[in-house]
Amino acid sequence: MIALLRNLFLKDLTLKLFSLAMAILIYYTTSSFVDIKNEMGMAVTLRTFRDLPVLIVSSAADVRRFKVIPDTVDVTIQGDTKVLAGLRNNDIRPLVDLTAIESATDLRKRIEVSTPPGVTHIGVVPPDVRVIFPKQTTNR
Repeated sequence: MIALLRNLFLKDLTLKLFSLAMAILIYYTTSSFVDIKNEMGMAVTLRTFRDLPVLIVSSAADVRRFKVIPDTVDVTIQGDTKVLAGLRNNDIRPLVDLTAIESATDLRKRIEVSTPPGVTHIGVVPPDVRVIFPKQTTNR
């Protein structure tokens, strides 16, 4: 029995000590990253805002009434937990830019998201919308 225990602990002692040293080094290296993150106060969180209305940006001279389908989207953002806790729906603006569009049929445009400083948008669902142009009326 004593020979078995002695063999268990003392056989390949150099390799066992090396493995222990590597495990300690890896532990302290990874835990220091967490400590730096906590000292900076950067507890990063994700938050999703649902059913935000899509805003249409067009030139001031363009008086047509565009329509987008769907007219609401879900936006996921990332930022400091304290900053995200104070955000409201109107602080996040999903936009479709139509300033350079004269006319088109069955146009799909990607949604751009405007966020406050310190907040990053991660994703939009759906990522693009279908733009419907008003029919041109002809005067006779």
